[in-house]
Amino acid sequence: MSEIKNNTTAPPQLEEVKVNNSSLTELKLACDDALRRHLSRPDQFKAQHTHADVRLGLGYASVAIAAVTGLYSWKKDFEESKPMVWIGVILYMLLTGAQTLYAYFIERDTVFVGKRKTVNKRIETERLTIGAKTLPSNKKTVSDGPRYSLTASYVHTANNGKSLIRKAKQTTEATFTTWFDEEGRMDEVAFGEWLSGFVEKLVGESS
Repeated sequence: MSEIKNNTTAPPQLEEVKVNNSSLTELKLACDDALRRHLSRPDQFKAQHTHADVRLGLGYASVAIAAVTGLYSWKKDFEESKPMVWIGVILYMLLTGAQTLYAYFIERDTVFVGKRKTVNKRIETERLTIGAKTLPSNKKTVSDGPRYSLTASYVHTANNGKSLIRKAKQTTEATFTTWFDEEGRMDEVAFGEWLSGFVEKLVGESS
């Protein structure tokens, strides 16, 4: 009896994700991470890290200024170093303040920004931005628990953004119990299917 060979490639095994069910922060972070993994796959979008780069840049700059200021004050006499120390302190406060304001007013609840380009007689660009937050239990269905809420915007353009092909914005939500069992294990496949359905609907809607 000849052996039948199966050339079908098995899907990659997902790492088990387990969190503390009583911690909304852990539940949300696990969903945020799963969202980024799913949407950053080669067949999806290329993640843009502008927000993280800005925050890291401001953070590194403030740490560098603090270090230089500390070193200068250590090498110089107290009275001599005071003017430069004050400048360093002010710069440090400005940078840390800018970092906080950027996160609060600009980045806000954004968890994913992605782009992808396609060539269909012309170069087309798609941009997807998703924000996520946790909502309290619905009063009508308290037993379902808190919800994971997404707000997404999608823009499809051509000719370097000069021609708008499609634009859409949507929200969706689901309870954390949809993907987490009683022990805190996450069903990432189910989460991916839910997310894919949402994104496909968003991408298919025109303004």
